[in-house]
Order: sequence, then structure tokens, then C-alpha cells
Amino acid sequence: MISIKDLTYGVDDEQGKKDILRNISLEIPDDCFAVITGPNGGGKSTLAKVLAGVLKPASGTITFDGVDITDMSITDRARAGISYAFQQPVKFKGIEVIDLLRLAAGDKTLSVGDACTYLSEVGLCARDYINREVDSSLSGGELKRIEIATVLARASKLAIFDEPEAGIDLWSFNNLINVFRRIKEKTHGSIIIISHQERILEIADTVIVIENGQIKKQGAREDVLPSLLGTDSAVGECSVKTQVRETAAV
Repeated sequence: MISIKDLTYGVDDEQGKKDILRNISLEIPDDCFAVITGPNGGGKSTLAKVLAGVLKPASGTITFDGVDITDMSITDRARAGISYAFQQPVKFKGIEVIDLLRLAAGDKTLSVGDACTYLSEVGLCARDYINREVDSSLSGGELKRIEIATVLARASKLAIFDEPEAGIDLWSFNNLINVFRRIKEKTHGSIIIISHQERILEIADTVIVIENGQIKKQGAREDVLPSLLGTDSAVGECSVKTQVRETAAV
């Protein structure tokens, strides 16, 4: 389980200190599919980056499986079992796809066959990509799918995806829904996805709405989606405990 308590993150701008996230408290249990949504600029991606260790909060604590990881680096969090897929995937000039998958799996002997399986699961023809460099010769959509394949290879207990549908074509997007299900079934861990996509929201166990740096609404999808989408949804299987305390911006 990942637990956030009194989390605040801010930046300095021309008008002084600006809080992007304000005193957020949240618990997401194991074996849970959570989707964080809300208006642009509300703090969704910032929260994902703080959870992954890309950004360090100004205050508050983050615990993962009972261990305080607030001050852990992104590398140490990866070792602890947290994967993060960037909204804009990172390029690795000089590194081939097969090498990247082996690094993700923590197995230098990962077979080409297994690596090809991960690529096929995200809609890529393995023979066309296995020996390509992860550089600017690949499109944004190709890089995104390769990054998702690395998350599959890593099989982390907590996988965080920031708008994974960006740059993905329709066929691959439909396949992506099944990839998320397979990750959850394989790891029995949790998945956190930042997304506006209705198809992704509809398969979530729980939905969290963030606006102006605070959680405005949260709960099982059948309780939250009607107000967002105007549709009914099936009952979710996990719960999220959330408490947001209003504070004035510094």
C-alpha cells in the first residue's frame, strides 16, 4: 500500500511561492487500479512525479509498504518496487530496445523471445524494434509503447503511468487497456494512471479527481463517474481513503 499524508508541493514564480499540491492525504491499497483525473493544471502529473520520486515535496510523508520513502530517489524507489512511465518518454541514444528491456527486468540474460513478447503486448512488431536504438528516430507513440513494455518487464508492485494514451493510435489504445489488466493480474500490485480517457476511467476500481492542487472527489468508480461522464459504472473492488485539508496558499 502507498500512503500519502499532508503532502504539499510548491514552486517559486514571479508572484512568490505557489502551491501546486496542498496538504493531500491519500491511501491506495494493494491490488487496486486507481485513476487520477481532473482539469489541466490541477496537479495530477505533479502528484505522480512526487510519488515516483522525480519531485520532492515541500512537506508531508509518503510511505510504501510501511516504509517511509519520502526522501528516496527515483532509483531507490524503483528498487523498492515502484515503476514510473513518463508522459513524455525519455530517449536513450546508444541503447537498443533489447538492452532497455533487460535493464527494466533486472536480467541481463533476458531472452530475445521474452523481450519480443513484451513488445508484442504493446502492439509493436518485435523484429522491427528489438535492435533499434531508443532515440529520436522513434516516434512519440513508439517510445510510449516501448516504455510501457519496460514496465511490463519490470513487474513492479506499484506502476504509475502519466497519460499513457498520449500519442497512441486507436488499435494500440484498445490493446493498452488489456495490458493494464495483465500488469495487475501478474503483480497483484496497484496501478495509478493519470488520464482523462473515458475507457480508462471505466475500468478503474477507484477514481480520484484533483483540481487546484486538492482532491475534490474520490471513491469507487460507480460513485464518481456519473458526475464526470453521465454514465453508470460497475462496482469497484477497492477503496481509497482520502482526507484533504484546506489551507491557504503561502
